[in-house]
Amino acid sequence: MHEDDIEMEIEKVTVTDDAGRTLTCTVEHSLELDGQEYVLLLPIDSPVEIVAWQEDGDEEEAIPVEDERDIDLLFPIAKVVLEEQNLVLKRTAVTLTVEGELPDFVEGEDELTDSDEGDEEEDELQFLASFYYEEQEFGVYAPLDPFFILARMDENDQPRLLSPEELEKIEPLLPQLEEQLLEQFE
Repeated sequence: MHEDDIEMEIEKVTVTDDAGRTLTCTVEHSLELDGQEYVLLLPIDSPVEIVAWQEDGDEEEAIPVEDERDIDLLFPIAKVVLEEQNLVLKRTAVTLTVEGELPDFVEGEDELTDSDEGDEEEDELQFLASFYYEEQEFGVYAPLDPFFILARMDENDQPRLLSPEELEKIEPLLPQLEEQLLEQFE
């Protein structure tokens, strides 16, 4: 089968957040729960996150930038820095993304391991660029693992991001679903 033929079979959808930002994704999996269809989406462009480097004693600690106002301030600078690598930073729904081919990953050299307190799971992130804003160092990183988004299909067959209540309702099923999907990507 030809690569172009495979792309034709993949269903693409667009999710919109409360701020009106959109994100185009492929539908990786769908499931029905209590008569409601849910879909697991994978962004077409590469998700990225901006982290702030904070000194913590002798070590530097990476803190993800999550506040919308901080992202608004840093976005234009990060966009220019990434353009030097032929990557286009986009302010999309759910997460920031970059369009373009990510540089080849060099294990150990280009990675950051991000673990949340009390969370056994560690996210491995690939370094893309760094910059300074008001004497603070920031880095832009892309997750090495697939970045899935769970959404609910509405009556018009359009994906809708889940409310916290909906997410809580189906959360017990997520580890099992994630395990199945990761097996598909290996």
